[in-house]
Amino acid sequence: MKKILQRILVIRWLALIVLLGLAGCATHDPLKDDIPADELYKQGKEALDEGRYYDAADKFELLESRYPFGPLSQQGQLDLIFVYYKLNDSASALASADRFIRLYPNHPHVDYAYYMRGLINFNIDKSVLQKMFNTDFSQRDAGSSRQSFQDFSALLKRFPESDYANDARKRMIFLRNSLAEYELHVARYYMERGAYLAAANRAKYVVENYPQSPANIDALKLMVSAYKILGLDELAENAHNTLRFNFPEAAPMIE
Repeated sequence: MKKILQRILVIRWLALIVLLGLAGCATHDPLKDDIPADELYKQGKEALDEGRYYDAADKFELLESRYPFGPLSQQGQLDLIFVYYKLNDSASALASADRFIRLYPNHPHVDYAYYMRGLINFNIDKSVLQKMFNTDFSQRDAGSSRQSFQDFSALLKRFPESDYANDARKRMIFLRNSLAEYELHVARYYMERGAYLAAANRAKYVVENYPQSPANIDALKLMVSAYKILGLDELAENAHNTLRFNFPEAAPMIE
């Protein structure tokens, strides 16, 4: 009899645990409500406008997961790129931009995704330390800068009349000059360490790939010096002639 009572108590406890579990599952969860798509987007946009980026991300992510199709979801995905960008989550921002371009290549606002991809890469390695110590842009690793240049170039190639084209062009000029300065910085590094051929080749890369950059003058001067040290007089004279033809006021005298 005692064992039967114990079993009854155990069964009752198990039943109570199950009921509590079901009650927990029924607890009100605002993120699981059947909020209409337009209301979800409105809430996300309000959070974005107010600078509540984490809240905005939650709303736009929920909008995409619950209503994956339709103009509101697509606009929410575009807004989500910017939200991730403001949250300094470059990986998620780039992934979102790439996904949007892949899924909606003919969307009327796909140019924004191209632009944001360039902008994210433009700023991706401006770390806190660089801002604190004012590190020269041209001396940092240029990988993301090259990618940014390519992203803006893709935007201008596909959408030359885009609302973002003018800003993209300005950023490309800045990137071109900065990338040229970066390559020239590397060439000088080689020159100081006696790697004259490597220095000349890096300077030549500047001249060939960034022909309109202000760094061309110093790159040509470095080529003249490096080739002369190496005894490559013909190459030195060619570099000097190029310098004299394009920048006569800056051409050095060849001994």
